[in-house]
Amino acid sequence: MIRLTDYSPIPPKHAEKSDIKDITQEYVARIGELQKVLRAESKHALLVVLQGMDASGKDGAVFKVFRDCSHNGVATYSFKKPTEEEFAHDFLWRVHKRAPAKGEIMVFNRSHYEDILIQRVHSWISEEHVEKRMNAINAFEELLVFDNNTTILKFFLHSSHEGQAEQLQERIDEPEKNWKHNPGDWEERKHWDKYMQCYEYVLNNSTIPWHIIPVDKRWYRDYCISKIVMDALEGLNMKYPALEKE
Repeated sequence: MIRLTDYSPIPPKHAEKSDIKDITQEYVARIGELQKVLRAESKHALLVVLQGMDASGKDGAVFKVFRDCSHNGVATYSFKKPTEEEFAHDFLWRVHKRAPAKGEIMVFNRSHYEDILIQRVHSWISEEHVEKRMNAINAFEELLVFDNNTTILKFFLHSSHEGQAEQLQERIDEPEKNWKHNPGDWEERKHWDKYMQCYEYVLNNSTIPWHIIPVDKRWYRDYCISKIVMDALEGLNMKYPALEKE
């Protein structure tokens, strides 16, 4: 049973910032190399799911971890409030068409899990509905793995209550971050405990396991995510296609 209170949002004491940042640069560079092989070989796809509270560093993680990748073959999609057309379909309709093709990396900045997080926190759907959607999500992800050779990496960006407050306040205090400020983020923060309960439900009921990433120190967030992504790509044992002999 996963309880988020058992996980620290800060790096372990032995982690040295300068050393960790150097290692992270090596991982990020290697991800860039592997992404080119992934695209050339076109036998596998990679879906990266980033979930977390507001100001947990999802945008920053995308920029830092995939900065050495080619723009061809890597994409990011941010799931926001469904449009009228999307509301008229099942909740996974808008998600499935964003899934990566073979040779591609797709990063979901928020994801299909929003439909059993924010909607559950605000009691917009019933508990029975939550359970059925959770089952549908597991089936959907298994389909991507089985039918399209998709590796799915899911990251919960674990921030402390205090750490989130600091990040949200920076959006007010620092002019270059003002554009990120959204008063609604402070309103959602009032539901912190309920969000944590709903996240724990997701973490404990997912068929494909999650990685819980401490994010109060962004440099450690980048290290953790980049290592997991690199290891996953290395594990695919990819090769550049060779010319066929005539």
